[in-house]
Order: sequence, then C-alpha cells, then structure tokens
Amino acid sequence: MFKHSQLETVKAWLAQPAHAALPLHARIQRAIRQLILDGALGAGKPLPASRALAGSLGVSRDTVEAAYAQLHAEGFIERRVGSGSFVSEMTEFSPPRRPAPRDRRVRKQAPALSKRGEAMFRSGGVREPLAPRPFAPGVPETRTFPLHLWERLERQVLKEVGTGALLHGDPQGTEPLRRAIADYINLERGARATADRVLVLTSSQQALTLCATMLFDPGDRIFIEDPAYYGARRAFEAAALDCVPVRLDRQGLMAEQIMAEPRGARAVFLTPSHQFPTGATLALDRRLALIEWAARHEGWIIEDDYDSEFHYAGKPTACVQGLDPHERTIYIGTFTKSLFPGLRIGYALLPPALVQPMTVARTLLDGHSAPLAQLTLARFMEGGHFGAHVRTMRSVYAARLEVLVGLVRAHLSGFVEPRVPIGGLQMPCVLTGNLSEHAAVEAARRAGIELLGLSSLHAGGHGKAGFLMGFAAYTPAEMDVAVRKLAQAFRTVVNS
Repeated sequence: MFKHSQLETVKAWLAQPAHAALPLHARIQRAIRQLILDGALGAGKPLPASRALAGSLGVSRDTVEAAYAQLHAEGFIERRVGSGSFVSEMTEFSPPRRPAPRDRRVRKQAPALSKRGEAMFRSGGVREPLAPRPFAPGVPETRTFPLHLWERLERQVLKEVGTGALLHGDPQGTEPLRRAIADYINLERGARATADRVLVLTSSQQALTLCATMLFDPGDRIFIEDPAYYGARRAFEAAALDCVPVRLDRQGLMAEQIMAEPRGARAVFLTPSHQFPTGATLALDRRLALIEWAARHEGWIIEDDYDSEFHYAGKPTACVQGLDPHERTIYIGTFTKSLFPGLRIGYALLPPALVQPMTVARTLLDGHSAPLAQLTLARFMEGGHFGAHVRTMRSVYAARLEVLVGLVRAHLSGFVEPRVPIGGLQMPCVLTGNLSEHAAVEAARRAGIELLGLSSLHAGGHGKAGFLMGFAAYTPAEMDVAVRKLAQAFRTVVNS
C-alpha cells in the first residue's frame, strides 16, 4: 500500500484544475509515473492492488487497471501474475542536477556562398513530390479531408477577426493555436507543455534547421540515429555539424554507445516513438539514460515526433520531453502528416530559455506563419475535429497497411520481405533476391512508381538493401495496380 504522503500526491493530481482535461486513469497514471521518476517509489517497490487503490481514491477498479496498464506498456512497472504490480528495475536512476547553460559564439558568414551555404546546396535539399506517385513515403490521404468543415471554420474566423487575419502575425504563433497544441500534446503525448513554450513554425524541417543553426557551431558533434530521417541528417550536415551515427536494434537507438563515446557530442537526434525508417520504439531505460546524459553533459535531445498519431498496435509511449525534468529536450511536431502537407504548420515545444532566441531567429527566416490558417486550425482542434479526423484516418491507414502487406506477399515474395510496422505511413521492405536496391528503385521509377531506398538512409549508404513503401495516400485499388506493375518491372530487370 502507498504511504500516506504518496496517496495524497495521487489525490492532489486528481484534484488539480490544471489536470481537469485529462481522463481519470491518465491522471492516476501520470501521478504514479511522477512518483517513480522522483524516486519516491523505488525500483522493485510494490504498488497497491487495483481494488485497494480504487477504494482509497474513490474511483472504479477499471480506472486504476487502465492506469496500471499504461504504466506497464511504458515500462514503468512490472505485473506479475499472482504477486501484483511492482516498480520496474530499469527505472532506478539518479537525476543529475541541471547544469548551467554554456555560452555559444555566433559566427559571421563569409560573402557569397559560405561553407554552410555550399553544404546546403550540395545536399540537394528536401524535395517532396508535388503529385505523389505510389509508393512515395510520408504522404497522407488528402482526398477525403473534410474541406467543407475547414471552409466553414475559416469563414467563422474571417467573420470574427475580419481583415485582422490579413495582417502580420505573432512570430511565435497565435495564442489560440499555441494553447490548442499544448493541450493536445499534454493529453495525447504526455508532454510538459504550456502555450508560452510552443513556437509555431511552417514545418518540422524548419524546426530542425533552427536547432542546427541556433544551438551549435560548425564542427560541433551531434549523435544521430543510423539509419535516420534524411531531412534531419541534411539539416545538420548543411550546418556543418559532425553527425556521429549510432546503431539501432529492436529497442531503438543503442544509448550505451553514446555513454561510452569518449569525445561526447552537443546533442542527440531521436525519433523515439516510431523510428524512421525502422519503426522501432525507444525503450524506457534508454530514454531515461539519454535524459541523464543530456543533463550531465549540457547536451540537447532533439525529439522528432513526426507521425505518432498513427499507431496501429496498442497506445504510443509517452514522449521523451514529458519525462525530462531538466529542460534539455526540444520536442518537434507537425500537422503535415496528420492533416495535409499544404497547411505548412509545424511546431516546437521549447525549454523556457530557448523560446525568445528561437522566436527572434525565426523572424529572420520567414517572419511568421499565416494567421488565418493558424486560427482555423486552432478552431478545428478546439472543436474536437482534429481528434475525430485522426481516429478516422488511423482506421483507414491500418486497413491500407494490411492490404499492402497482402499484395507484397502475393506478388513480390521472390524479391522482398515486408517488415510490417506498428505505426506510421510507410512500410520497410528488405530485398531478398538477386535484385540490387539501385536496380529496384530505378525499375520502379521507370514504371511510374516511387520507392525510397533504405541504404541511402544509413551513414555512408551501407545499410541493408531495401526500400520504403508509403501506403497512406493510396487506395487498395491503386496499390493493387502499382504492386502488379512493380512485380513486372522487377521481373524484367532480373530476366534481362
């Protein structure tokens, strides 16, 4: 059973007005999670039986069971049949003191193309297809988006705000949208967010570029997943950073490599909820170890949560930012995947000390995001339409993933093996036959099909041969036609 003080802490979470938007089970789960993170509940300590805790809190046993189930899913507790629930051994760590920030010099750029400018140009940038062909990855379905609803909300905004929506906007973002984003990621991603810490941007790519240029000097080292999202690698390399690849396994980035690295680095870049492109989820003990590393070494954790809305097996784990008490994590999100790419709205949840510098730097890039789109999106979120749309598309995408898996196994079994993901908008496939990755990608392109090669996402391009197949934006009929064309293209190459 809890000590009296621990029980009172949980009751306080239930009573606080700031937590009123959270369901009861989420408040209980987060209260217990905080007791574990603070060390008030040590590793191996037993938790009260669900029936006993429900009686003490005046809630149903199902509510407590739901809280325990989420804690177990996130790795905070272990559930032993016949014995009860216990704090997981992996949660035992000693949070270091928050170090004082280091001063960084701002370096002047040379005339014409600087070294950084040359690096940006050589990278080729990040270009998305204007009219995506199957199976371009990372593209959501836009043809079924509720445009009539969006237009109605936009008209409401124009009626209330009038020509004010046509003027310059707040560089940090409109307050209604920042508040809606903070409420959403607190509820759905377990973040520690307030509206004054949200910076509204045009995209997650802009957020990565801001981080690369504002937090680091040329030559600074940054740990980066290997394989990694190509847009992140190019943003960091264009800023003349030294990207240090860190291998992955089924539990995500191998944090022990970072701990053992003698030279260290200024930051680590992560896609912990759904690693791009492998789909791995970063284990809890590794998340906690990286938080400790960042605090001890005055480093930064750049957390890109690019598509966590679309999780098809269980619930996604809480974000790293919500677990970090030291304010060393920068959380990046986007509406490009969850709504539509043309919206051009992303955001960063920043430590308080970075809000003003990042906002000022943003004014030098593009000034602000369009106020009309921001206010419409805020209303879309406040009215519950965003959550409803995500739930609808999650079901659609899960069904399309199932169709694609069946098509690949039926028609491409001699060439590739699918790696079925638990979430996201694309599926990795590993080549198993005599077809090379380059030949496969080129054959697909000639057939009007877009594939992203896996080896290009690895440092040095030496990863396992294969490709990504996006499925979210394509109907079952479209995928059927495309997979059959792909199979024919592959056979032509192999037989030539």
